[in-house]
Amino acid sequence: MTPTPWTYFSTAARYALLEHSRNRLALVLVVVFVPLWISLGHAVVDRAGVRFLLRAVNATVTAHGNDLSNISGALNAVTLIVGFMMFSVTFKAGSFDQRLAMAGYPRRHLVAAKFAALVVVAAVTCAYATLAVCFYWPPRQPVLLGLALGSGALTYGGFGVMLGAMLRSELAGMLLIIMTSIIDTGLQSPIANPVADKALIRFLPSYGAMQVAATAGFRDSVPVRYLLLGPVWFLGAVLLAALAFQFHTRDRRYAFLTR
Repeated sequence: MTPTPWTYFSTAARYALLEHSRNRLALVLVVVFVPLWISLGHAVVDRAGVRFLLRAVNATVTAHGNDLSNISGALNAVTLIVGFMMFSVTFKAGSFDQRLAMAGYPRRHLVAAKFAALVVVAAVTCAYATLAVCFYWPPRQPVLLGLALGSGALTYGGFGVMLGAMLRSELAGMLLIIMTSIIDTGLQSPIANPVADKALIRFLPSYGAMQVAATAGFRDSVPVRYLLLGPVWFLGAVLLAALAFQFHTRDRRYAFLTR
């Protein structure tokens, strides 16, 4: 009996989630690192008011510094962790995925399974981070805050899958994810850069997520256009990841014989 497309997808997705559950370091980072980062930001950063420009609502907002630190810290934590988890699993499964593809397993189902696992990982991590933020102060729109964190997590999770399929060095992938996230969220932090008037800021991967998260914390509006920026970055990463996966799982024996 020929397996159905759903059988291919569900089997690959189940094993992808199983691999994430075996990544004990990542699980420890989610459970410990996320609330620790948010707690340290709340305790260390001064509570004094910070005035910053929130472009998502085109207005100047004043908020407590430690509340702003919670938002930027939560976004930085989820992007780092989800990016790390997706890169680690994709990188380690590379040779096995290649053998599966060469044996006839549909590549599109393998790629789809990785991104299905990404959605689950991002949803759980971001819900947990949102609860950690809400423990210290009540944002105006906690659900929108969770969606904003999810937008950033999906973007960096997509980057993780893309880099895991493209790179042959695990250290290089880890450093790229870490440095990109630090630069990305650091330049956008309302505490470090309250004006954020440089055009370059708008092209950073988590720009939309940061704007929506700040809006969720201190305003009642829903900036849909900014919320959609994350999925655009995510879809770009999906496309590049699929192309890289197709290239690295090709049958190299045929290429050798045709030389």
